[in-house]
Amino acid sequence: MNPTRVIVNGARGRMGQAIIACVGADESFVLAGSTDLGDDLALSLSACDAVIDFTHATSTVDIAKTCAAAGKVLVIGTTGHDDETRRSIADLSKTIPIVFAPNFSVGVNTLFWLTRKAAEILGPDYDLEVVEMHHRLKKDSPSGTARRLAEILADVRQLEYGADVMHGREGMVGERTKSEIGMHAIRGGDVVGDHTVIFANLGERLELTHKASSRDTFAKGSLRAACWAQTQGPGLYDMQDVLGLK
Repeated sequence: MNPTRVIVNGARGRMGQAIIACVGADESFVLAGSTDLGDDLALSLSACDAVIDFTHATSTVDIAKTCAAAGKVLVIGTTGHDDETRRSIADLSKTIPIVFAPNFSVGVNTLFWLTRKAAEILGPDYDLEVVEMHHRLKKDSPSGTARRLAEILADVRQLEYGADVMHGREGMVGERTKSEIGMHAIRGGDVVGDHTVIFANLGERLELTHKASSRDTFAKGSLRAACWAQTQGPGLYDMQDVLGLK
């Protein structure tokens, strides 16, 4: 089987460097190009099978359009997209396979699965809180992973992310309501990524936690997604699809 030829877009960033290192250590992949913001991605596309993008949310649509025009698989690891951008990504996925995930870690995607199951089993009597911590340089808040966890909880409870997620608490906010999902973001040091989902009831509390100590887990997951997507038709996929968890 021929190795998967990938272009890493965002090559100068921390995640880009991690992916490039993982490509070099795995003979199943070949680095067909390394680009970043300001480079012309289109010039390198003919030599690749898939593009893995970890740049900036404001660039995602243009990158997706470029990949769609060339018929190339796109793996999006960038977070912080608004609803309009998400809709544009979905439209472009009608042309090419796009894997769009807030987190490519196998462990985190297991956390997504466990969070849904726990919410279904425990029912509406448990208070829901999400806590995340990342390094001091992270720009978006909450993290894409934390947002996805809250979206899963909202889906199970038939709530709305925009209306029912409370981002931190300050002042006399009153008693906690039954419908709210608490969201708390912590920033400091060099933390790669910690996420905890709390289910709290009178007399007991269940906590599901994932802690990442290396970016390699995300890098390897994105490469796995790029390889998997080559066998798929056009569509919008996430890491749950890649891992067969749906």
